[in-house]
Amino acid sequence: MIEKKKDLSFFNKKEIPKAKGLRFSIVVSEWNQEITEKLYEGAYNTLREFDVLDSDIKRYEVPGSYELIFGAKISSREDVDAIICLGSIIKGDTKHFDFICSAVSLGIKDLNIALEVPVIFGVLTDDNLQQAIDRSGGKHGNKGVEAAITAIKMATLNKHNQIK
Repeated sequence: MIEKKKDLSFFNKKEIPKAKGLRFSIVVSEWNQEITEKLYEGAYNTLREFDVLDSDIKRYEVPGSYELIFGAKISSREDVDAIICLGSIIKGDTKHFDFICSAVSLGIKDLNIALEVPVIFGVLTDDNLQQAIDRSGGKHGNKGVEAAITAIKMATLNKHNQIK
């Protein structure tokens, strides 16, 4: 269970490798844009903090979280070391939430199997808007920051373990 006041995006900067020279794409859903823009800012600023050049970060926008999968596939055509998918799905009164959450998570999983670069799941799946606010720069941190840290770690792991 999430602690009520805990920032879950805390990490030890000394444990994160520098990412200079790595290239990233960030695919951002336009749906729930007030949330996804904060996730993007967290991811982008974190990549820059770890020495990723602005020119090595490319943003792709897609209409909704479902489209993150195809957006990530398109972005993989670029010479990138990791792809970060950022979205926000907020539960409503129908089963649509369940179908979209399942499809997006499975689609991103499938891309991780099919592609040669890691695809990071930075999609919030919240019961209400307040939870999304709390997880996109609010009292529980910013999942965009966490997605960027994961992307750096996975890109570094991939670079150091490629078969030559």
